[in-house]
Amino acid sequence: MQSTSISPETGPIHVAIVEDDHDFCSALSQAVLEAEDMRLVGIAGTRLAGLAMLEGPPADVLLVDLGLPDGSGIDIIKAASTCWPSCNIMVSTNFGDETHVMRSIEAGAAGYLLKDSSPAKMAIEIRSLANGGSPISPIIARQVLAHFRHNSNDGNENFRMQEPATESSRLLSVREKEVLDFITKGFTANEIAKLMQLSPFTIRAFVRRIYSKLKVKSRTEAIYEARALGLSLD
Repeated sequence: MQSTSISPETGPIHVAIVEDDHDFCSALSQAVLEAEDMRLVGIAGTRLAGLAMLEGPPADVLLVDLGLPDGSGIDIIKAASTCWPSCNIMVSTNFGDETHVMRSIEAGAAGYLLKDSSPAKMAIEIRSLANGGSPISPIIARQVLAHFRHNSNDGNENFRMQEPATESSRLLSVREKEVLDFITKGFTANEIAKLMQLSPFTIRAFVRRIYSKLKVKSRTEAIYEARALGLSLD
């Protein structure tokens, strides 16, 4: 059984929620409040309130619904990627079509779950996201893979699938390439930290620099970018 005790090194996971479905938001908030290793730091029910929340202290994990009464949650994802660059963003929505999925990933979302997940399962996924994972509903994962296969076959350059190695990729240090190698193999930040005998905070700093140098915004993009650029990963 996975422990929910707070790590003295990393502290509690600070969670913010943007959700207009009152019942779902209440259940999700309760699940976060009951988790010993999480702290609920903000709730917004509209696009405008969500954008205003980003003016405050950053959360570690931001859950965003896309179908808000006054606009799209994708606007919040884009703004959060700039205002809270170290925050992990996860979509929780009823929208499972390819357009919303890909726009969310391009905007900076690192996870994408449909609302068929229970609040208790969502708490587990929040933990995974905070530790460097990319929780994604199986049906959404199929769409993402199909999208990349289609673009690769058609020569589409979304995410620069066919682009040769760039100057940014050559700027990766040996340590950064090592971290990126572990990322492509599915290891979480905490697991990479143990393998490299570094702190999770150091690993997350490496990840941020990797994202910046590769000009990507999510774990999914980083993995595909690394493979597309043919980086020499040992």
